[in-house]
Amino acid sequence: MSLNRPLSPHLSIHKRVLTAVFSIFHRFTGICLSLGAILLSVWIVLIALGPTYYSKFQMLSSLIFFKIFLFFWTLTIFYHLYNGIRYLFWSYGKMMDLGTVYKSAYVVIILSILSTILVWISI
Repeated sequence: MSLNRPLSPHLSIHKRVLTAVFSIFHRFTGICLSLGAILLSVWIVLIALGPTYYSKFQMLSSLIFFKIFLFFWTLTIFYHLYNGIRYLFWSYGKMMDLGTVYKSAYVVIILSILSTILVWISI
């Protein structure tokens, strides 16, 4: 069998479409939210185990790395929420014209960033 067949260019020649990028990020943020939910569960378990375990978690949570993780987790919460609402509109056949699709994508980004900043300012 000859292996001199031409290879498909696959993803290298295709233009990145905004809706596809948002769909991929929607899935990615869903995974990140699951990981954050596991961390939240660990936090609840450590509270239940008593002050010695909770103090170790408190020490870990005071690190800047942890705060950066929480900031981005907050951003993923809002992105996933607003983009999910956008997908719900699409499920009903609303806001499907190309101009509205692109405008709603930018609205999702702006609302996600503003909501995250508002939450972190209020904390």
